[in-house]
Amino acid sequence: MQKLTLGVNIDHVAVLREARRVNDPDILEALFVACANGADQITIHLREDRRHIQDSDVTNIIRHSKLPVNLECSINKEILEIVAYERPHRATLVPEKRQEVTTEGGLDVFGYEDEIGYAIERLHDALIPVSLFVDPSIEAMEKSKELGAEMVELHTGLYANLFAMLHSNLPYSNHSVKELEFPRNELEVRLEKSLSEIKMAALHAKKIGLEVAAGHGLNYHNVSDIVAIDAISELNIGQSIVARSVFSGLADAVAEMKRLTTR
Repeated sequence: MQKLTLGVNIDHVAVLREARRVNDPDILEALFVACANGADQITIHLREDRRHIQDSDVTNIIRHSKLPVNLECSINKEILEIVAYERPHRATLVPEKRQEVTTEGGLDVFGYEDEIGYAIERLHDALIPVSLFVDPSIEAMEKSKELGAEMVELHTGLYANLFAMLHSNLPYSNHSVKELEFPRNELEVRLEKSLSEIKMAALHAKKIGLEVAAGHGLNYHNVSDIVAIDAISELNIGQSIVARSVFSGLADAVAEMKRLTTR
């Protein structure tokens, strides 16, 4: 069984900082704590509206990180130029809407084929490997390979939401997902189907030569079934780690997630 890489997303540390627009908490301190307590990779998202990570953060994190940096970004050409200049270890192309709270769904690799193709070519020109954040389907895996990506990150948001709804008595599920308000037996069926789709997509992606990551909504309660999928070689987890750190400290939060994701 292959080693599983834990990418710690520190965007939500920047969310806290931006609430007051002062350098507290310090994003570089979060970087160093994550590096020292089990992270294998640092993940950040430079959004077009700069709601959390700023351009200077990208520069400083890439400059000071002892671990590989996975920089998530949209296919916006101005953003792509920043990424090409900064040269992270990898760029992950994600969909982005200004009005969304967090990334909703995977990249539309069929509707934006030309734009994604351009983005991959531009990043490859800068010698940056590319991952595509996509929904877990065989068709999306095939298209990602055709477009020239080296890696895919499977969007686990539906799985995470179904898990939360099914276990809604747990503290982290205070708010229901209205479109998933089904009887428990149907939630169980849908959760198993979602997990099966992730497994099949991961296996197919690996079969056709893509590296496979997964992320979105993964936390201390739901991560074990995703860890068990051997075709997945990397997880990117952020919000749940930073949320846990409010009570236990970032060092312990990262170390506990590392324990849960070690095969």
